[in-house]
Amino acid sequence: MDSRHTSREKLTDTLRAHGINPTHQRIEIAHALFSRQEHLSADQIMAIVNERHCETSKATVYNTLNLFVAKALIREVIVDPTRVFYDPNTEPHYHLYDVQSGRLTDVSSADVRISGLPDLPEGMVAEGMDVIIRVRPAI
Repeated sequence: MDSRHTSREKLTDTLRAHGINPTHQRIEIAHALFSRQEHLSADQIMAIVNERHCETSKATVYNTLNLFVAKALIREVIVDPTRVFYDPNTEPHYHLYDVQSGRLTDVSSADVRISGLPDLPEGMVAEGMDVIIRVRPAI
């Protein structure tokens, strides 16, 4: 979803299309994510939402983000056990993570070549693959 389609009315339609009841708080959380097209943490999203309406709890933000992930509206990107970002870009792509600045950016899947996957367990199919390239300034 690009920024031209991030009006609250359009987001309401998008939430409904994904089987999500578009409450006021869910619309505001979706707006925080999709209007910026950035990788944001739950705390960053809560701060953005609460700039406009100081009524959204951390639990509501986390529950909503988990719902959005479950409904494939966004992706959860875990860069380490203490850093989780939410990505409004659900198209196939990978990530570059600057461990010093904490910045996460997209890398086109066309720029990464993976030559193969291991044999999968019987009856299993690959659902997706996450690649995070961690970088830091050279010493």
